[in-house]
Amino acid sequence: MDRRDWSIQEIARLAGTTSRTLRHYDDIGLLAPSRIAHNGYRHYDEQALVRLQRILLLRELGLGLLQVRGVLEQERSEASALETHLALLREEQNRLARQIASVESTINALKGGETLMAENMFDGFDHTQYKDEVEERWGKKAYADSDRWWRGMTDVERTAWQQRVSDLGRDWIAVAESGIDPASAAAQDVARRHVEWLTDVPGTPAAAPGGDAKAYVIGLGEMYVADPRFGANYATSSGGTHGAEFVRDALRIYAEANL
Repeated sequence: MDRRDWSIQEIARLAGTTSRTLRHYDDIGLLAPSRIAHNGYRHYDEQALVRLQRILLLRELGLGLLQVRGVLEQERSEASALETHLALLREEQNRLARQIASVESTINALKGGETLMAENMFDGFDHTQYKDEVEERWGKKAYADSDRWWRGMTDVERTAWQQRVSDLGRDWIAVAESGIDPASAAAQDVARRHVEWLTDVPGTPAAAPGGDAKAYVIGLGEMYVADPRFGANYATSSGGTHGAEFVRDALRIYAEANL
């Protein structure tokens, strides 16, 4: 493409994020636009695109925004930084391949009536990958409590939990694609189940006595839209952030009415 810069709307679409997220990155000094047009629109050049790519890669690796900014400030060579990212992405690719093989093995065992091998069922799963981000957002106690709870589960309980998460994601996508209103009974029923799921995780504000569950749920909804890692769980066939936006709106409506 023979062009020097792209508008904020174009970049948001190409990167699978939102204009709001890009404006937030500018507000916190993470990604400034290359120029601002006479109509007030932000524009980004190739150098800004490379920086955005690095930001999104670091976010996908589980770093919080403050950590991302710290990494970017320390690294000077774009090529060297991207080589590091590439190595980490390959590690993640390997982990996902192990997860796929693990799930396929479980499916084959269930279909064939074979005995499940517990030592193989969780290969590639790592619940600690978001440790730093959880501690940054909600404190070390929140992570410690949830980590203790997860490690205390039996293999059967973990499998049931993962199935619950999978069912929620599937049902969110179904209601988002159905064209119904986020305030409808069907959407609000999924929102209720989502909040109950959050409430069952020790260490979260939704589970803590006296915790601000309302703000927590509404904040998570906003994060689903702003953070592609989480928004991907609710991606509809139409693409973009429609699914995550539906979840956000339904959760906000539920929280305002019930929390």
